[in-house]
Amino acid sequence: MIRKTGQRRRVLFMSAVYSTAVALTAVCAAFTPAEEIFTPLDVAKLRAVSSAHISPDGRHVAYTLSVPRMPMSDDNGPAWSELHLVDADGNSLPYVTGEVNVGGVTWTPDSRGVAFIAKRSDDEHDALYVIPREGGEARRMVAHKSDMQSVAYNHDGSQIAFLATEPIDEERQKYIDKGFDQKIYEEDWRPTKVWIAAADGSGQPRALDLTGSAYYVQWNPAGRQLVVVMAPTPSVDDGYMFKRVFVVDADNGRVVEEIANPGKLGQVGWSPDGRRLAMISGVDIHDPAEGRLMVVDVPGDKRPRDLMPEYQAHVNSFVWQGANKLLWVADEGALTTVGAVTVAGERKVLDGPDLPIYSGATVSADGGRVALVGDAPRHPSEVFLMDESGDRAVRLTTSNAWLDEKRFARQEVIRHTARDGLELEGVLVYPLNYREGRAYPLILTVHGGPESHVADGWVTRYSYPGQLGAARGFAVFYPNYRGSTGRGVEFSMMGQEDAAGKEFDDLVDAVDHLVTAGIVQRDKVGITGGSYGGYASAWGATYYSDRFAASVMFVGISDNISKVGTTDIPEEMFLVHHRKRLWDDWEYFRRSSPINYLDRHRTPILILHGAEDPRVHPSQSLELFRHLKTLGQAPARLVLYPGEGHGNRRAAARFDYNVRLMRWMEHYLQGPGGDPPAMDIDYSKWLGDAEAAATQ
Repeated sequence: MIRKTGQRRRVLFMSAVYSTAVALTAVCAAFTPAEEIFTPLDVAKLRAVSSAHISPDGRHVAYTLSVPRMPMSDDNGPAWSELHLVDADGNSLPYVTGEVNVGGVTWTPDSRGVAFIAKRSDDEHDALYVIPREGGEARRMVAHKSDMQSVAYNHDGSQIAFLATEPIDEERQKYIDKGFDQKIYEEDWRPTKVWIAAADGSGQPRALDLTGSAYYVQWNPAGRQLVVVMAPTPSVDDGYMFKRVFVVDADNGRVVEEIANPGKLGQVGWSPDGRRLAMISGVDIHDPAEGRLMVVDVPGDKRPRDLMPEYQAHVNSFVWQGANKLLWVADEGALTTVGAVTVAGERKVLDGPDLPIYSGATVSADGGRVALVGDAPRHPSEVFLMDESGDRAVRLTTSNAWLDEKRFARQEVIRHTARDGLELEGVLVYPLNYREGRAYPLILTVHGGPESHVADGWVTRYSYPGQLGAARGFAVFYPNYRGSTGRGVEFSMMGQEDAAGKEFDDLVDAVDHLVTAGIVQRDKVGITGGSYGGYASAWGATYYSDRFAASVMFVGISDNISKVGTTDIPEEMFLVHHRKRLWDDWEYFRRSSPINYLDRHRTPILILHGAEDPRVHPSQSLELFRHLKTLGQAPARLVLYPGEGHGNRRAAARFDYNVRLMRWMEHYLQGPGGDPPAMDIDYSKWLGDAEAAATQ
């Protein structure tokens, strides 16, 4: 089905003029059995498909499934990553499961084997394994003296290219083992190299002599060339801002062509005939997010051209469907769109009814079938299969069958107008058993980035209240404020050079809209978020303290002066956020810092931070907490998570965060307020029978 770009589903526009006249479906406030509503334990046990890889013959999809460890009943740690296989009829079988971490999944060119990277049995490092499509035991094919990171097969499957760091010299390792393990900050990096090896493991891998650190490699399907994505160093900052595309001779490592991609870089891929490269790139170095679908001839003009320059969205993935046509998936507002475009720029939009939120497209060798990862308001990420027309996508997997037993609150996209007339939108989850005409407490949940957005899909996880908040009587709203992705480059750049300015005014404008619509109680509004959302939460507790009754700040910014001097992404902060250095405008950095407005603090704030966060240093939270505690105008509590970085990965830390978030909001938006809830948590109250839940 072809439709005009811009037509959307599940979008409710409510202006202040007629918001009270909008028809809302009322749900009776009936008694709901406890087992039917979402709990923190439900959030903890959610499984999700993390990647989907269709076989060259299009008959099967290999996918990785993220399986969380259960608090208390399992050893603490991050989720496991399993390998599963599903056919076009939805018959799914486990292939490598249990306490495993499978990554780098790809198919052998003949579709007879699934290749993956893992550390198994007595492996010292992550190695390449292949398991037959028909099942059986996985066989180790290629091992290396350092961890293999990703693998690409050449066209006939005789050779592989893979990424790995240079192994540590034995003499150096001897000293490290004796305690000489000092770090020379930002000097002792080990770049990732491209290695070539026989696919059967014979012989020794050889490294290509390339300058920089590699992030991606793929063989040209029609020859002996590779496309390699390189950055100057392995630093996160260089990986964000300065990845560039190179065409390399696989035999001698010579750079044949350097492609001048203009900004941040996402997916890169050869056309089937090997004559072109497509890529998702930023329009320039100041573009906050890769999102433009570009193509370049090889050999030919070294500057990629945008195939859809006027398209106000962000492409998140693509596949080639022949030498001259691409199928693309784009984030368009809070939804996703699937379309096709030729290399000449002829575009059409493909659609099916009620699209999930798609990403991660892969394609069969003939271009006829496309595998996608998709989530929706009632389920996390699953595998979908789409035919060439794009008219129909079939869901192949069900990773959380128990969700069918849960009651879901209503969820939809809400549009509103900012004070300066800019149209904005976000995702609203109504309280479970919502009754029209009754106002509810609100948890405003602000995404990070700000070059990110919340889509109208699955919005419940350990740091996002979603259906858990709704089940406990809250409205939960996710605002896609200016600076968010999904609406084109211009919109995503609106917050630059104006940190905490109009972008955070958008947040209170969203609250005002929901209050005027009669959905939200004005004096019962909490704010939370992580990273840039944590910055917003600190802003809500200081500058906008009169508007928020509670705040939960996660890995957030409190002082932009010290933040730009302690982060591992200084160039991104300069090029796509502030657009100025600290010494260019000290006053700008001061006035955009929450600590500049400490005297306004009247909002109880819970501050949480990973103790080893390199992105937003934990000193940001320590600094804010110390000042607020000394000032003593409202409750403040600081929780640090040992071993966690910019976001929690381990099961116990995630569960603890989820419970503390809900306790704080309930205490100050629904409960007595005053002094904070008890420092300690009775986990048994929240966990219930965790061991039984783990087996569901």
